[in-house]
Amino acid sequence: VQLQAFGGGLVQAGDSLIVSCIVSGSPFSSFVMGWFRQAPGKEREFVAAISWSSGSSTYYADSLKGRFTISRDNAKNTVYLQMNSLKPEDTAVYYCAARWGHDGGVRVTLNDYRYWGQGTEVTVSS
Repeated sequence: VQLQAFGGGLVQAGDSLIVSCIVSGSPFSSFVMGWFRQAPGKEREFVAAISWSSGSSTYYADSLKGRFTISRDNAKNTVYLQMNSLKPEDTAVYYCAARWGHDGGVRVTLNDYRYWGQGTEVTVSS
């Protein structure tokens, strides 16, 4: 299973950005997908997750609710993270991660995800 994240870049505070992650190697719809981020000098933290199959359930870090939206397109083997009203504190490397949906459903902790992408860097200038 391979995950490839892309779409990061340099944006200004208040801008919006979409980062994407393509999954290959196994049926994408079987995976719970998550986004995590790691800011410079900080630990990696949970951002959002979406349930497997139809993606009918989504979960967010409390501090990001209302600004970030996770979605998936099973036909494209892709999960997205829409980020609005970006702030300098959103600056981080964003990682996508996958876990098998039949293995207990959505989780919000790093250790529960088996497969990881390489990360895409998002920098928000003030």
